[in-house]
Amino acid sequence: MSAVRASHVWKVFGRNEKEVVKRIKAGADRSEVADLGTAAVIDASFEVSRGEIFVVMGLSGSGKSTLIRMINGLWAPSDGTIEIAGKDISAMGPTQLRQVRRDSISMVFQHFALLPHRTVRENAAYSLDLQGVPRKEARERADEWLNTVGLGGWGDKYPNQLSGGMQQRVGLARALAAETDILLMDEAFSALDPLIRREMQDQLVELQSTLAKTIVFITHDLNEAMYLGDRIAVMRDGRIAQIGTSEDILTRPTDDYVANFVQDVDRTRVLTASSIMQDTTAVVRHTAGPRTAMRLFERERVSGLFVIDSTRHLLGTVDDRAAVRAAREGATALSDYVETDGILTVGPDTPLSELFAPSSTARVPLAVVDGDNRLLGVIPRIAVLSSMSQVGPSTGEMPAVTPLPANVEPQDDAEAFTAQDDDAPEPKPGIAAAGAGDIHEAEEPPPGDHASEGPTDDTMGADR
Repeated sequence: MSAVRASHVWKVFGRNEKEVVKRIKAGADRSEVADLGTAAVIDASFEVSRGEIFVVMGLSGSGKSTLIRMINGLWAPSDGTIEIAGKDISAMGPTQLRQVRRDSISMVFQHFALLPHRTVRENAAYSLDLQGVPRKEARERADEWLNTVGLGGWGDKYPNQLSGGMQQRVGLARALAAETDILLMDEAFSALDPLIRREMQDQLVELQSTLAKTIVFITHDLNEAMYLGDRIAVMRDGRIAQIGTSEDILTRPTDDYVANFVQDVDRTRVLTASSIMQDTTAVVRHTAGPRTAMRLFERERVSGLFVIDSTRHLLGTVDDRAAVRAAREGATALSDYVETDGILTVGPDTPLSELFAPSSTARVPLAVVDGDNRLLGVIPRIAVLSSMSQVGPSTGEMPAVTPLPANVEPQDDAEAFTAQDDDAPEPKPGIAAAGAGDIHEAEEPPPGDHASEGPTDDTMGADR
């Protein structure tokens, strides 16, 4: 069951709410019925899962603050329903509504809403006082949450003795002290200076990793929405224009409005390694023989392969010269010829901003691995660059990337390739690895033939 569910919710301010809803449903624009009432929210539907940060983002007048006030029951919808844990909040009587606000929903306001005559500790304990928690226990729990938000030792101070950022931390501590499942945050960080705002954003993310609250967060700051939200709802003129992850909205906007809205967003804070990584067939198992690797070099038109074990744990790389040397020395497996130097790994959640430095010096594409060092995909330097702008194709690294269906497995032995010789793919235009072209039938190189050892410079067969 969703923690919060909105189904075709409308909110009209004015005396003719039903008529406004009726006319807009029939196709009228909200500007055409402005004389009858102001349609602040129009046919909004969404669900918020337990433990999710759901951000509602939009410009002033888009309807986002109206929406959150309907979620906590301050305003009743003109049409549609809002459910909290499966219960329609608009159908509740005053007593039941107070109970829901006390036990299930907490709210953090933009302008702090602290009581000036109460100390910091008393403000943090206010929700507990409303719940009837004994005074001593309430103060102790308030101190615990003040410590959690970084205000330990400030309990005896008054709000006017605190900075804006500290006052907002008190408001957050008050909301958290209630220990409700749902936290509503209405432009909670908008009144703060940029540096303090980022500190509060980081603290909220850190707290959420341990508390797993259901959070509905309202903001007009797109970068803030992208940073905080598990999912984001973009609102325009009372309607929800798009709902999706930050990556969805940034890379697959539903219309021109959303596309224009996100065009100036800091993509390095949103995109991650998993957003731009590519599958690759340029992989070989460590038990494979050198001639298997040679066939792969020729088939894939690359000069370097990633080496994995039977469970896809990344062991390193092998280049074409090492494979030729292994064949010449009579080796039956590549395990003794695997290079581990120069290979850089990143996790799938690594931000794009952290990929530029390692990719600029890597001789092979960055390897994306999971927590157990299993190879998930690769990121060639060109993918990092093109994620930010249009650039040329020459990057200077070993080309080790070819798109691959997820079910294709790396080869173990040369026999698998022998059976496919007649159906070998045509050479891929524009991709030619130096050294790989000298390998044709994976035969033993004749004595003294040094040309087959591949390139002798330090590019390891990189495209030029």
